[in-house]
Amino acid sequence: MPEFDRNLRDNDQVEEIALPEEMPILPISEAVIFPAMMVPLVLSDANLVRLADDCLAGDKILGTFAQRDLLPDDEEELDEKDLIYHVGTAVKIQKMLRFPDGSIRLLGQGVARCRIKEFVEGEPYMKARIELIEEDVQEDSRTLAYMRGVANNFLKIIDANETLSEELKVVVMNIDDPGRLADLIATNLDIDVAEKQSILEEKAPRKRLQMLSKIVMRELDVLELGQKLQTRVRKSIDKDQREYYLRQQLKAIQRELGEVDEGSVELDELAERIAEADLPEKVAAAAEKEYDRLSRMSPGASEYTVSKTYVDWLLELPWKISSDDKLDLKRAHEILERDHFGLDDVKERIIEYLAVRKLKDNHRGPILCLAGPPGVGKTSLGRSIAEAVGRKFFRFSLGGMRDEAEIRGHRRTYVGSMPGRIIAGLKECGTNNPLIMLDEIDKLGNDFRGDPASALLEVLDPEQNSEFTDHYLTLPFDLSKVMFITTANMLDTIPRPLLDRMEMIQLAGYTNLEKQQIAKRYLVPRQIDQNGLTSKHIRFTDAGLMAIIEDHTREAGVRQLEREIGGVCRKVATAVAKGKRKKQSIGAKNLEDYLGPPSYSGDRLRSRLKVGVVTGLAWTQVGGKILYIEGLSLPGGRGTLKLTGQVGSVMQESASAAFSYLRHRFGGREEYSDFFTKRDVHIHLPAGAIPKDGPSAGIAMASVLLSLLIKKPLNRRTAMTGEITLTGAVLPIGGLLEKVLAAHRVGIRQIIIPAINEVDLDEIPDEVREDIEFVPVNHVDEVWETIFPEIADGTI
Repeated sequence: MPEFDRNLRDNDQVEEIALPEEMPILPISEAVIFPAMMVPLVLSDANLVRLADDCLAGDKILGTFAQRDLLPDDEEELDEKDLIYHVGTAVKIQKMLRFPDGSIRLLGQGVARCRIKEFVEGEPYMKARIELIEEDVQEDSRTLAYMRGVANNFLKIIDANETLSEELKVVVMNIDDPGRLADLIATNLDIDVAEKQSILEEKAPRKRLQMLSKIVMRELDVLELGQKLQTRVRKSIDKDQREYYLRQQLKAIQRELGEVDEGSVELDELAERIAEADLPEKVAAAAEKEYDRLSRMSPGASEYTVSKTYVDWLLELPWKISSDDKLDLKRAHEILERDHFGLDDVKERIIEYLAVRKLKDNHRGPILCLAGPPGVGKTSLGRSIAEAVGRKFFRFSLGGMRDEAEIRGHRRTYVGSMPGRIIAGLKECGTNNPLIMLDEIDKLGNDFRGDPASALLEVLDPEQNSEFTDHYLTLPFDLSKVMFITTANMLDTIPRPLLDRMEMIQLAGYTNLEKQQIAKRYLVPRQIDQNGLTSKHIRFTDAGLMAIIEDHTREAGVRQLEREIGGVCRKVATAVAKGKRKKQSIGAKNLEDYLGPPSYSGDRLRSRLKVGVVTGLAWTQVGGKILYIEGLSLPGGRGTLKLTGQVGSVMQESASAAFSYLRHRFGGREEYSDFFTKRDVHIHLPAGAIPKDGPSAGIAMASVLLSLLIKKPLNRRTAMTGEITLTGAVLPIGGLLEKVLAAHRVGIRQIIIPAINEVDLDEIPDEVREDIEFVPVNHVDEVWETIFPEIADGTI
């Protein structure tokens, strides 16, 4: 079908041409051609190109008829001849231009109205016999009035419509023929084909003008209503928008004058950053909205800085930036071994994570909790894990934190509000999958500002943290890719729901041999370097390091050990600075010259144990400890039991249960009757300033009572731990590893433990298990038979 161009021209002198009785028919879609109008036609269909060629070879006249606007279903039912109106316009072709693609462009002029009388057979295009429609001649005053009215209103339409040119006004004002005026106006009005066709079919000029009068008035009313609406919209622009437009004009003036407005430069840079940033859809929408708000503010406004800071945060966060994990298991194992001695459970868990990541790309980062005494390397281990995995590292301490906003951020309604530490850490790292270490999670507090532990529930929950919403950003950030590691000394103070979200890895204290290896590999070289020395100035022997460990430190970790080594290095550095060049060898014999006399003697094996003294084992926040439990049998009593040494209620109940079972076991024997009726028993736990509690000293206190009863001492290298019931059963205890390490440090060679705790012996280092005999028991009678063979053979 041909395309139609409404850029028409009037021609006062239309050539009168005799129309042939039979002519080819050219259907026109979505347009109506009027007489005397110049019209361009573009034909691309092969049949229509053939039609144009036949016309050009003959009289150059063809009939143009508008197509009816029908529904697709109607088009299928009707014949091709019924798809066009039967009144159209004869057109004479004036010019022709042929294009390389085979299409042609024709320039034709409408000649006269015509009607199809009947179709004739023709291939490959339609032909028909036509008849000319003669116009009525009407030039009375009524027709003139209609002409002026329609022309004036159409001129108003030209003024209101930007698509109509001013040249058309000149043409309209110079036309005197009513029919020609009606056809010109109908051609240039934006009305539908049916209305134009009805005007074309009317042969009386006055009636055509009457029809146009209504149409022109209607179109003029629509244009005027549109202008009123635009005026109302302009008046509704508020003060901020007017200031915005004025500010933009001011910027343009400043640019012309060569003056640079720092505020506009800042906004331009911000707009460029927003356009270049690869942001999620919601974040990009929020940034653009805030930028629009910012661009309408004065730079001096108090809200300007708040809004600008918010946009900066949105642009600087790593929404889609991730670092690539280094999945080389061998390399990761080498890094972990290089930086830390022991800690096999943690290292194994990290290697497992990397192995899974190697097989599954979208595996979520683990949430680990490293629990253990101070100084065992929990915090430094986090940095090594980050290096092994190939991730950025961010650490912040939760100790003493009481404000929930430290985790979730402050709402932007507050002056100086900022995001929480989690979001700040992501910005600092520049990736959305760093390793974040939450140090001292067991020391969180809470007050009127909120509960940080509750805020961490979402952060450390893999099912929720994919849409973590900071109060400052108010937009969800995916934390599921972050690898969280927390550290704690005690688990009792961590809320249970928070503890449930973390994978627990217990870190026990180091054995003396492990401490010696750590000192040789890490602590000594570091302290030598930090004190300005070299291997030419100082040397630590193995015996010297062991003497420092045994005589000057009492800890599960190695912090105090490093301080003591640093103290020795400072003494040597002082000597070197004074000019002494001889290399100093630090051994057990000369250690006192550098550190003074031994600092600790409490955790030493006594040369011998008196009657009523038993070596117990205790767990503390800094590791295990041996605990001597002492008892005396006092004459002149009535068989009562007294406990001292700041013991708690649980320990008092354990002592009462042990004493009751002893009375049940031996009270019926005549040789022991005075012990239960005429003597009192006093049990004391030394270090009275330190509170003590727990049931694990039950079998030790029962052994103290038995030792007093039979007046026999225990072996000084035997220690024990276990809870006792009223019937003498031995129940399991906790902290076995720490207790065993403490016993091994002082030279214990036999430890009695509950039989249920045998499964925990796998955690004991091999060098410790080689030195200590473990005796698992189910009943206190087995304990007594172990420490006093006389009971086993029936002598007692």
